[in-house]
Amino acid sequence: MTTEIIIRAFLLTLFAGLSTGIGSALAFFAKKTNTKFLSVSLGFSAGVMIYVSMVEIFSKAQISLTGVYGNKLGNWYTILGFFGGMFIIAIIDKLIPEFENPHEIHKAEDVESEVEKAKKKKLLKMGMLSAVAIAIHNFPEGLATFTAALSDPALGIAIAVAIAIHNIPEGIAVSIPLYYATGNKKKAFWYSFLSGLAEPVGAIIGFAILMPFLNDTVFGLLFAAVAGIMVFISLDELLPTAREYGQPHSAIYGLIAGMMVMAVSLILFM
Repeated sequence: MTTEIIIRAFLLTLFAGLSTGIGSALAFFAKKTNTKFLSVSLGFSAGVMIYVSMVEIFSKAQISLTGVYGNKLGNWYTILGFFGGMFIIAIIDKLIPEFENPHEIHKAEDVESEVEKAKKKKLLKMGMLSAVAIAIHNFPEGLATFTAALSDPALGIAIAVAIAIHNIPEGIAVSIPLYYATGNKKKAFWYSFLSGLAEPVGAIIGFAILMPFLNDTVFGLLFAAVAGIMVFISLDELLPTAREYGQPHSAIYGLIAGMMVMAVSLILFM
């Protein structure tokens, strides 16, 4: 594994994490949330993540583990890794209260109306807790992007773009309450921007811990877990939010479009 591959994987992870800053910036320029666009975008992101997880990442994990342990035991380990990844991200979600959970997306105008009802102190707390919550969620996502990019740069790009899309609303979740609590756009932007740094930090820590032990078994289990994490995020967070804020079929159209784009890119670039 060359230094160039490692640096490229890290830069992709950095791009995915810092896209929270895009959401933060958009929040200040949009008087009203474009719910249809948000719905289609989140559906598209879910489509990319589900398709690439089930068709490409799960398959890579299966090949690695069956190569080491044989067909039956290797498949069992793949399944355990896949649902283990779901279990890990489910626990993280469970530990974060719904009010502070960044994946419980709020529209900009919803928060504006809350200003009239809530004290600034409460909004400040909401923004800070959202930043912490996003950092916790972004940690395994960063490891997922980084690991995929190490194995296959084209796959890493696809995952980084999908995660970047779903990080944009998270930036809004941090910046809007902080802005209305402090009246400071710069402060709100930078807190949102910095919360995305958890993704590259997750990549660095994960790489430092796993690198000495990286073999076919660790690689296979890690990839299976990454597939589980991405499917869980898509089904538990992206699709419900997309359907809530879009027209009846907007999210599904986005989902199908994301799957189609991912399917074509797998054929053309991998």
